[in-house]
Parts: sequence; C-alpha cells; structure tokens
Amino acid sequence: MLGVTNVPAATQALAVLQLLARHADPLPAVTIARELDLPRSSTYHLLAVLREAGFVSHLGEDRRWGLGIAAYELGSAYSRQAPLQRIARPVLRQLVDTTTHTAHLVILHGNDVLYVIEERAPRRPSLVTDVGVRLPAQLTASGLAILAALPAPQVRALFSDRADFVVRHGGGPRSLTALRSELAQVRRRGYASEQGSVTPGLSSVGAAVHDHTGHPVAGLAVTYPYDSLGPHEHERMVAAVLSSAEDLSRRLGHRGELAR
Repeated sequence: MLGVTNVPAATQALAVLQLLARHADPLPAVTIARELDLPRSSTYHLLAVLREAGFVSHLGEDRRWGLGIAAYELGSAYSRQAPLQRIARPVLRQLVDTTTHTAHLVILHGNDVLYVIEERAPRRPSLVTDVGVRLPAQLTASGLAILAALPAPQVRALFSDRADFVVRHGGGPRSLTALRSELAQVRRRGYASEQGSVTPGLSSVGAAVHDHTGHPVAGLAVTYPYDSLGPHEHERMVAAVLSSAEDLSRRLGHRGELAR
C-alpha cells in the first residue's frame, strides 16, 4: 500500500478508518501501523483522537481496534439522507404553499442539527439555515423537536457538559436542567418553538419526523418574523407543521400515533 506518512493528518485518519472498514475483525495497532506504513507513535495518536470522537473503539482485552459508533452513525446517516430528502421535498413544498413562509428539514448530528433541505418561500428573506449549515440543536425548533422525542439518557449523553450549551443571541437553555424543562414543554405541546434564539426578530415552529421504527430521524420547521402573526395565524402555522411532520412520517413507514 502507498505510504501516507507525508500527507496531512486528516488523510492519515481517513486511511485508518478505510483500513478498519475493509476488515471484518478489529486489528491490532501494530498491524494498522504496518499496513499504512505509519510510525507507531503516529498510529497511537491517530487512534486516540478517533477514539475520543467515537469513530474507533478499543477492545482492551484483545488489544485491537475497530470502528466505533460514530462511524456507524455516519454511514447510516448517508443511507437515510438521500431517500429522506427525496421523500421530504414535496412535503416541504406543500408546507411552504400552506404557510407562505420558508420551511426546512434537519437531521441530528451530535448535539447540532444539520440542514439538509431548505424550501424558501417567495419574497421571503434568506436565512442562516441554508443547506449544509450546522446549528446547536437546543437553539432551533427542529432540533428541540428531535431532542424531545429521544430517550432521556441519550439527551444527557449529548449534553454532558456546560460547554455543550452554545448561546448565539442570549436565548435557549444553558444547562441540562433547563433543557429538560424545555423538552418537557415540547412534549406537552406536541411541537417545539423558538423566538430569536437563532436570528433576532425571527421565530420557528418545529416538529419531529419519525421512521418506521418510531425513531426521530429528522425535524422540520417553518421560520417567520415573530411580530407578523396573530394568535389565530400562529395556531394555523402549528397545525400545518404538525400535519406535515405526520405526513412525512407516514411516508417513511411510521404507523404509530404521533404526539400532539
């Protein structure tokens, strides 16, 4: 195999992951170093960094290394994302037609949300939520909707440190206790909302999208100027978002009852 000792560390890390992916069983570090023509010290450093990020796991008793849960999540996210986008786009277009405001779809990426679709409404301003943008999940309506549908231990693992609570404009929960309280309100209401936490002057209403297993695979939301809607219009906005989330969940094979 071509040596990678003189290429950037990112390429070395990818080479480690590709090597582990080609083997059915975990490998000793010495084998990884030999196969990639890497110094042992560099190999152990790369493995430590990848382990901390969850991309590799260390089997201590066997002294071997294998792919970690983050590598699985990345692969499964790719396999979900293409059909999810294809199925979701007409639902979001209909949501934009119904509400006349911009709609978007996100997936959870660690404790962030990754925007995978934005359907911009005509004559509405551009938003920060363009495709490919990542934002702290606890600040967004779509992210809060996903988090509210996750098991409590998973939420606790995602937000295990105060540094995980990023603040953009002074809004949003800043501790796990505050986040738990916010998620409890989301579950009671059946939808999530935020006001000015992402962009001053704008609000969003969001709901979770579930797959055939009941897992929240995505969140969808509509964003609008928060001083532009009266109470009746807000209720219509919420109803449209919930209906779209239910429609998309059904298209993904979900057959259970969605929280309202």
